[in-house]
Amino acid sequence: MSLVNSSNIKMTNGQVWPKPRLQHSYDQYLKLKPDNFHFQVTGYSCDILDIQLKRYKRMLFLKAINNNEYLNSLSMNFTNEPMKMLNVLLLNPCEDYPSLNMDEKYEISINDTNGILLANSIWGILRGLETFSQLVTLDKDGSTFVIRCTSITDYPKFSHRGFLLDTSRHFYPVKSILDTLDAMSYSKLNVFHWHIVDDHSFPFQSRAFPNLSKKGAYGHSAIYTINDVKLIIEHAKILGIRVIPEFDTPGHASSWRLGGIPSLLINCSNNIDPNNFGPIDPTVQENYDFIRTLFTEVGEVFKDQYLHLGGDEVVTACWSNDKRVQAFMQNNNISNITELESYYFKNIFNITRTLETVPIVWEEVFDENIRLDPNVVVQIWKNDFNETLQKVLESGHPVLLSSCWYLNYIQYGANWMNYYSCDPSNTTTNRSDLILGGEACMWSEFVDDTNVLPFSWPSGCAVAEVLWSHVLNKTEAAARLEEHVCRMKRRGIPARPANGPNYCSY
Repeated sequence: MSLVNSSNIKMTNGQVWPKPRLQHSYDQYLKLKPDNFHFQVTGYSCDILDIQLKRYKRMLFLKAINNNEYLNSLSMNFTNEPMKMLNVLLLNPCEDYPSLNMDEKYEISINDTNGILLANSIWGILRGLETFSQLVTLDKDGSTFVIRCTSITDYPKFSHRGFLLDTSRHFYPVKSILDTLDAMSYSKLNVFHWHIVDDHSFPFQSRAFPNLSKKGAYGHSAIYTINDVKLIIEHAKILGIRVIPEFDTPGHASSWRLGGIPSLLINCSNNIDPNNFGPIDPTVQENYDFIRTLFTEVGEVFKDQYLHLGGDEVVTACWSNDKRVQAFMQNNNISNITELESYYFKNIFNITRTLETVPIVWEEVFDENIRLDPNVVVQIWKNDFNETLQKVLESGHPVLLSSCWYLNYIQYGANWMNYYSCDPSNTTTNRSDLILGGEACMWSEFVDDTNVLPFSWPSGCAVAEVLWSHVLNKTEAAARLEEHVCRMKRRGIPARPANGPNYCSY
């Protein structure tokens, strides 16, 4: 017998994910005929808008859910004329690339045969198109597309709503990443945190240091070329998603060792293991020159202003036990390992400052009292996050939260509900303006391209709603998430069941 007492949750039909800020629905429905409906651009336009209008025209009329049980409870009053047009009114010219401060607010009004979608920016238009596509569903007979008359004013609670994917522990084909970006857009997530390299492999193909991937990747077929990276960034851009790469140092850098810089990693060799290497050696100037060149290249390839520097889980025992390092510390008046790590990050922050890059670090860099530049963003990931969140905010640093959103920790049952208990806006500090948002994290020790999508969704959808919606109710969300899972499946994302037994009718 089953160990979980689960029951069928009656899914909604034509309800929006994540829940809009303000929505008023009316007891009136409009029919939509695929051959007689079109988008009408009445404001500014650009390539991104043209691409997305074609994309959403295809998605609007995919075979949809025929949820008779839910629809039979509604009184569906139809107008005589079908909805023929959605006027898309973009009030300002398109921006070239999404940013932390992009305007994602939009308004939708559906009350007659011609609806309207209004936004100040292209990014707001994209979020509104996603919402409009979710409003379209089938009638009771499953034969006619319909939309309920409604008015929506919507905008996100947080500006940084991210999804981290680790492509070092397992390599993901480019298509898996593109599918992940599509899935993100369906829940209005807007940052792809690409944990691209780590101890296990270095799949990023550097032109300046080709041996990093040639010798540090799993193999020649497990490398992201510059063209691959550009394709991913471009696909993300047209979805309104930023791509922030992470090059984690000074720890988690074992795969960097064969990249042509012999002095890069500290040698922890002993009689038992003569090939034992630790973190990056902070005492060698050549290492900083190497990192500067690498980060310069990264900045030229990746368009975002932010760069994640890692800084977590640095095993400093090799620094403490190395006589040459100890001599360096003595000669430079560095009294302890924390000061040595501060010396390392001072050099790294000098590099990011020169490159006009805003650094993000994991919380250990803050916890260990490393001296941080004022603009450094601290990403909190450990379980006791409330106290750390308070301390970071009081120090004046911007914050991202990930502590309770590690999607790779899969549990049996509706584990997505747990993610609603973690809301960074609940802090009592008066510096809540420094909370940029948060990220769901998919680490890849036991996840690869065969299971990353069902492991990520719909759990990632719950995180997206926490970061977007201003009023949260996980009980109310359950039925909407049932519909959203079927919607994602219909669009080609194999999201796993959200609440237990149910059925998606296609």
